[in-house]
Amino acid sequence: MTEKAHAHKAAVSHIQRKLIPSYIFLTIMSFISVFPLYWMFTAATNASVEVAQGKIWFGNYLAENYKNLLEQQDVWRAMGNSFFYAAVQTVASLFICSLAGYGFELYHDKGKDRLFAVLLLAMMVPGVATLIPLFTMVSRMKLLNTVWAFILPALSTPFLIMMFRQNSRNFPIDTMEAARIDGLSEIRIFFQMYFPMMKSTYAAAAVITFMNAWNSYMWPRTVLKGNDVMTMPMVIANMSNGYAVDYGMLMLGVLFCSLPTIIVFFVLQKQFAEGITGSVK
Repeated sequence: MTEKAHAHKAAVSHIQRKLIPSYIFLTIMSFISVFPLYWMFTAATNASVEVAQGKIWFGNYLAENYKNLLEQQDVWRAMGNSFFYAAVQTVASLFICSLAGYGFELYHDKGKDRLFAVLLLAMMVPGVATLIPLFTMVSRMKLLNTVWAFILPALSTPFLIMMFRQNSRNFPIDTMEAARIDGLSEIRIFFQMYFPMMKSTYAAAAVITFMNAWNSYMWPRTVLKGNDVMTMPMVIANMSNGYAVDYGMLMLGVLFCSLPTIIVFFVLQKQFAEGITGSVK
């Protein structure tokens, strides 16, 4: 081995030794981040007493917890309700917010810029401040216990509009002008050109919207009454109330509630990362 090769090997070894503390730190932080998810899986297989005692290994009570969960809670109906509400809200929000973001960015004028500033200010208003007015509006419209009561307040959110507007800056204006010269209408430009080129942004927005809708608790708890319209977070909250809580069954319910969002994120994680960074294809 030549002297140059020895020097290169020594330099690589020195760099690797310097990175050891970073690897150790990242390993510890990764374990801390993953441990709650691991504990959720293990707790779902243990008895309530074992969970309360802090057992972190897999047990033999998964079948019993599953049986008790189905007997005491209408889990599958709640899962179906949550999926239906989240899916409808996601599709409707993406369509409306993408249209708004597209219009704000590609059709500039002073009035729209002022309106967009008002939308950004609306992001500072906490959700609880609008809870009572929204409930009053939904009640007067006689929409309580319906899917519309769930999705209407979240159809258009300032965050998604801002996200689509920011990413629309990467949309090639020359392509849109060429399409106009060729005779394409604005609607066809949006659906045939803008939508395919912004798929990553749509994927990122879909993940965010679906997770927010799936995990929503306060608003559904306010406008949805009755077991036939309950969502999974509402079922979990009911399971955690009372004098005696079955922690094994509760953690199995939490696992059921968490799996759809985990699956959606892992399926769309690449597109999510691309959409957050504002890439256009």
